[in-house]
Amino acid sequence: MLKMTIPPKAFLLDMDGVLYQGALAIPHAIEFMQKIQHLPHIFITNNPTLLPTQVADKLASLGFVKPSYKQIITSGTATADYLSSLKPNFSYFAIGAEGLHKILQKVGRSSSQKADFVVIGEGKGINFDNIVTAINLVKKGARLISTNPDNNVDSTCNDEPCLLPGGGALVAPIQIATGVTPITIGKPYPLLYKMALQRLRLKAKDCMMIGDRPDTDIVGAIELGLQTALVRTGRFSPADVLDERVKPDYDVDDLNILAGMLGCEY
Repeated sequence: MLKMTIPPKAFLLDMDGVLYQGALAIPHAIEFMQKIQHLPHIFITNNPTLLPTQVADKLASLGFVKPSYKQIITSGTATADYLSSLKPNFSYFAIGAEGLHKILQKVGRSSSQKADFVVIGEGKGINFDNIVTAINLVKKGARLISTNPDNNVDSTCNDEPCLLPGGGALVAPIQIATGVTPITIGKPYPLLYKMALQRLRLKAKDCMMIGDRPDTDIVGAIELGLQTALVRTGRFSPADVLDERVKPDYDVDDLNILAGMLGCEY
């Protein structure tokens, strides 16, 4: 599907399901990135488990040109920036993988006794005791933050495709127990897109978001006025029926097709 002919000046790219799946690059992804390498681009992901430097290393290990860490925005880094803007040197209690803890430690201080924010991410770390701690900190006034709304995420377990609980699932026990709706950072909420546009120094209409999930990548980008490309190489397959309310500018089976439609190299 094609609705426009004006090429974008820059790209925002999701990664998991667009560029790679697990430890493998998706066919045509490396070639596509080579074709747009001369154009400004930012990688944005709802995954808060890795630091931007770790994401850059992963891309390089899969055969992509290694990006600068400044080209990578995770929901973890966006969360840290957002909380710093609300209260510099904030206190927090976090549940999630090591990457989230490391990024928060750079701008705040961890406390299980008194916290300005309770931050729920993804990955290992959640258990009964820290759910109890989180619930009671929220009841005492800490603001509940979710790094991303995904109920589940794709992964690999014992070399087989599997699902893991996402940020939306992991924040649910605290949300239900306290009755408090979390502030959610990741796509389709606007913060990641806006941070990327600020780094690119371009308007939304001049940039294209490429993603594999209509409900997060595409919906959020459309709401902000970005050009959009749905690539059906991840969670959303060529056989899936797109909600008629979601209308990406491009709807393609893979990045090779998108490259041709965009006229790459251009």
